[in-house]
Amino acid sequence: MPSLQSLADIDVLCLGYACHDLVFSVAHHPHTDEKMTASHLINCGGGPAANAAVMVAKLGLKSAFAGYLGNDLQGESHLQEFIYYHVDTTLIKRGEFATPISAILVKPNGDRALINYQETQALTANSIDFSIISPKVVLLDGHQLQLSLEILEQIADKKIPTVLDAGSVHEGSLALMDKVDYLICSEKFALQHSKTLDKALKKFSKISPAVVITLGSRGLIWRRGLTTGSLAAYEVKAIDSTGAGDAFHGAFSAALALNKEWLECLRYASAAGALCTTKVGARLGLATKEAHQGLFSKIK
Repeated sequence: MPSLQSLADIDVLCLGYACHDLVFSVAHHPHTDEKMTASHLINCGGGPAANAAVMVAKLGLKSAFAGYLGNDLQGESHLQEFIYYHVDTTLIKRGEFATPISAILVKPNGDRALINYQETQALTANSIDFSIISPKVVLLDGHQLQLSLEILEQIADKKIPTVLDAGSVHEGSLALMDKVDYLICSEKFALQHSKTLDKALKKFSKISPAVVITLGSRGLIWRRGLTTGSLAAYEVKAIDSTGAGDAFHGAFSAALALNKEWLECLRYASAAGALCTTKVGARLGLATKEAHQGLFSKIK
């Protein structure tokens, strides 16, 4: 385990969900009672905040993950992945509940379907000691609501930027969306709140200082204060969208830690998200620092 001293210079703390991913490459999503064979299988760690922590580390910054892993083979495997990618694991809580598992079916065109199983309940407040860390940025995925509220209260007077990964509508994302500095949500999340993206953007801007709605291959739209804009996606050959949002959120948080300008943060994040779609699997699709810099440096 890393020492507590290593938490003193963390760039991004990623708090939330970690699981074990089983990614099956299939010709099509199965129909009722259909039996089929996958052409490829990937076993690796996953989860929004967990993937974001790895993304930050692969970009050359120091990240830490806070959340739960079981005392099982999947939990140990995920822990070793974190260590391999140089993600600080000091704030991980281990337990007897099984590590959550996600089965992801990916078609040749990149479309996916996902099934998740978990025994665990969210960790309770005070189950992780956040007094030993003062990161430059905090990224939340909403899956550890009580801990998220706890750390938001703890850093309220420290001017530490906070980011919410609102990829889907659930208790945590709904409870935290008005409590962060940067609300980054998916198109699906936005349209579950309003009939149009423009209306969603306007609605969200009333509760968060900066809002980004990601649109996949169509790029993104944003509103920051009274200013709005859009950004086209980088052109890549996409084969799997799994984890693209996680890569985006991790890289966006890294860009904040690097004190990049607003539009540069969006481009930095977009490059990471785009590159993730060029490989099968979320964790394995997270780009290297060199590959990311190569795409990010291209003029859009």
